[in-house]
Amino acid sequence: MPWEKSFDEDEIVGKAMNVFWEKGYEPASMADLIAGTGITRGSLYNAFGGKEALFIKALEKYDKDNRRALLAELEAVDDPVRAIAVLFDGLVAETVADAEKKGCFLVNTASDLATHGEEVNRLVRDGLRDFQAFFRRCIEVGQARQKIPLGIEPEAAAKGLMAMVVAIRVLGRGVFDEASLKTIAEQAQRLLR
Repeated sequence: MPWEKSFDEDEIVGKAMNVFWEKGYEPASMADLIAGTGITRGSLYNAFGGKEALFIKALEKYDKDNRRALLAELEAVDDPVRAIAVLFDGLVAETVADAEKKGCFLVNTASDLATHGEEVNRLVRDGLRDFQAFFRRCIEVGQARQKIPLGIEPEAAAKGLMAMVVAIRVLGRGVFDEASLKTIAEQAQRLLR
């Protein structure tokens, strides 16, 4: 008799995402994943193929539910300078409110790429490049509307802004306080003046 799923796959991926996000890929054991998802080892392997495949699904879910959703919201903001300000202000607020200091799952994974395979590396690179492309588009539109000086090189500034996003996400995990994170966000916005 063939194996049948008796659970919602998206729900299980979400629960696994939380385990990986809290512990990291390497430290998260199969026992942690079984406890966190509430399914058996056999069901986990039958449905997902193993820990790495489940991690990839979890990273894809995080990317869709968080990064892509955020960028879609920000793309809808008509003023590109305001969109960037909303992003940085939101990052600081979210980071400060993160009582568990989990940070950003994508950035956490980026800081540990050496332990992952090519598919995870591609997902992380694509996610960060999309963020950088968002910044570049905002800068170009801002320049066309004369809200951002033409002397600012869009690609270089976009890379700088992306680095500041990563800084807030990493340093906000307990290294920097709220005032310091706000200073980074303010400096990011000053790059565009």
